[in-house]
Amino acid sequence: MKNKRFMVMGFLSTVAVVSLTFSSTLFAKANDHDNTTVETSRLQSLAQFTKVLGIVERYNVDKLTIEELMEKAMQGMMSNLDAHSSYLNDKSFESMKVQTSGEFGGLGITVGMKDGALTVISPIEGTPADKAGMEPGDIILKINDESTLSMTIDDAVGIMRGKPKTPIKITIVRKGAPEPIVINIIRDIIKIQSVYAKQIGKDILYVRVTSFDQKVVKDVQKELKKHIGHDKGIILDLRNNPGGLLDQAVGLVDLFVDEGEIVSQKGRDESENKNYSATKSGTITDIPMVVLVNGGSASASEIVSGALQDHKRAIIVGENTFGKGSVQVILPISEKEAIKLTIARYYLPSGRTIQAVGVTPDIIVHPAECKSQQNDFTLKEADLKKHLTVELDKVNGNGKEHNSTKKVKTKKKSDDKNIISEQQLVKDNQLKDAVSILKALTIVKGN
Repeated sequence: MKNKRFMVMGFLSTVAVVSLTFSSTLFAKANDHDNTTVETSRLQSLAQFTKVLGIVERYNVDKLTIEELMEKAMQGMMSNLDAHSSYLNDKSFESMKVQTSGEFGGLGITVGMKDGALTVISPIEGTPADKAGMEPGDIILKINDESTLSMTIDDAVGIMRGKPKTPIKITIVRKGAPEPIVINIIRDIIKIQSVYAKQIGKDILYVRVTSFDQKVVKDVQKELKKHIGHDKGIILDLRNNPGGLLDQAVGLVDLFVDEGEIVSQKGRDESENKNYSATKSGTITDIPMVVLVNGGSASASEIVSGALQDHKRAIIVGENTFGKGSVQVILPISEKEAIKLTIARYYLPSGRTIQAVGVTPDIIVHPAECKSQQNDFTLKEADLKKHLTVELDKVNGNGKEHNSTKKVKTKKKSDDKNIISEQQLVKDNQLKDAVSILKALTIVKGN
């Protein structure tokens, strides 16, 4: 019977080979036809674009050069692909290189578009914007006296960046505020302490990661090794962390997970498909863990919190994250120009996507100061629009002047700056609940 089965399989294989050989000519003709159809369609589309370009160049009320029209066309095409793709002209490309390779003067905020409005995703902790009191969800109406309604994100970032110690005026609309607020900020060199640790009580280690720069894994590893054997639990705070380097996100998860997939990325091109997995050699500790997130936690922060959640390695506490699960690359098209293009999406170990969904905490906890009322106003990836769909009411320039020195978040120093006091916990509802949850986890693990 076994031999007959092999014979049948062999016969079917032979038929398949013969069929493929017999029909190869037909397939070749079909492919030639398909290629011709695609090429014809491409030529027709290019001809249509050229015709429109010529009409606009000839009849538009403002005289524009062909170079200016082409740049606008490229900007329009890239911005309509998704919220993160864009065309970088010589000025934008140079600005991007400065941002990624050296120090620059700026405010320290990450921004995105919500219904065509330039909106703060999150201020980075310790930066001028954070100290001046800017908050997630603030809509930026004006930069100095220039309206942002027709600005791209890259244009806005270029204006906000500037020489250190120079002033800038930002007019914002904030949920609950009766009128626009004007915030005066002094630009500064953006130097971020991406990792710092404190002690809560006798046996809880609090680790804050503000962004994912190239030293995050090294710095967190250093703090963990200091406290191994002394602490019974860890709170990892990723609130308002806008993300950063993928390898640092993967490395951070690897410190707590000893096996299994951490994240994968999948694109249209198979060469962009990658899997990142945990290793036993990279794992430092298995003590109970709570991760804090909110609407300002994006990208790499979502990979870390989502992977730890999928591996059931940590309890995620706070509010739903931002929802940026896409991969962008900078592709030069000349020495002075480039495009920023989305080439893939991230997927968590369970197979779920972060894109426009975010990570939902295991336990929802809102901030203490009624910030939960601002949820409808907080920018999410799902809100990012491809083009201007609604317009804000015009601002008459009568925004309420906001003295940033008065808005600075004052922090009462405890006796030891490395310790989070009971008074500080009372003011941070999310952290306070995280401590309670972690204590329950340590009791369960002890039993």
